[in-house]
Amino acid sequence: MKRVAFVGVMLAFASLSFAQYGASAGSQNPPAGQAAATPQQNAAQAAPAGKRPPQAKTQPEFEAYKTAAANTDPAAFQKAAEDFAAKFPDSELRILLFKTAMRNYQNANNGDKTMEMARKVLTVDPDDPESLTDLAEILTERTRDTDLDKDQRFDEARKSVDHALKSIDTDLPAGVPADKLDAYKGLLRSNAYSILGTLDFNKGNFTSAEANFRKSIDAYPQPDPVTMLRLSLSLDRQDKYPEALTYANKAVDLTQEGTPAGTLARSEKDRLMKLMQMTGGKPATPAASTAPPKK
Repeated sequence: MKRVAFVGVMLAFASLSFAQYGASAGSQNPPAGQAAATPQQNAAQAAPAGKRPPQAKTQPEFEAYKTAAANTDPAAFQKAAEDFAAKFPDSELRILLFKTAMRNYQNANNGDKTMEMARKVLTVDPDDPESLTDLAEILTERTRDTDLDKDQRFDEARKSVDHALKSIDTDLPAGVPADKLDAYKGLLRSNAYSILGTLDFNKGNFTSAEANFRKSIDAYPQPDPVTMLRLSLSLDRQDKYPEALTYANKAVDLTQEGTPAGTLARSEKDRLMKLMQMTGGKPATPAASTAPPKK
């Protein structure tokens, strides 16, 4: 699933940022006669420029950061992150702790807490694309038609994801190999366009929803079954039944029977096939089977 892949990539970036900080904090000029930098080191130095990884200003700050980061329970980690931020209010390392806390709650499927920590990240870096997309996704997925502040929540979600699409190319860590950077950008864009498509779908703008879901699928090579299903539904609402069935079939191929997404995908596939038979249309040829994304 896209979320699993997304978190995995983000955790890799967090580890990379930590390593870059450690190298920077303890780096010295090589002694006379020491071997020159390896080709791999030169390649890393030649990676695309970006934001300098967060660094501690003092050794006590760094030690406090390591102590806070050692927590594994999400609630304990959040408290440690907030205590660290209170003790070191100007520390650059606050964002690493807040982002890790956000991911911990994300893995625990705690949307309210994920959103809370995303907002804390954005108080440190208002342009952080990962936190902007996470905030937008939660606002989009957890807002109901009966919510009195529905319009405000959807408006904030759209502004957040539009902001993320602009900051993806500017608010990224320096020293990251180009291939990993491109994968990171592609995954962020895919998530962002999927959110925009969902916002459009919720407003009944199915043409725009279709366009954004297509952009989401094109932005990242590992297909997301929920986006496939929502593209099918968008086409369905425009009476584009054969193409809708094609994407419903793809969503079925990417999901397991009995799961929430799998059940909805199979229901949509059956509905489209019956509808086309009733109207005299011929069902589209089922798409070739696509292997589920690796976890």
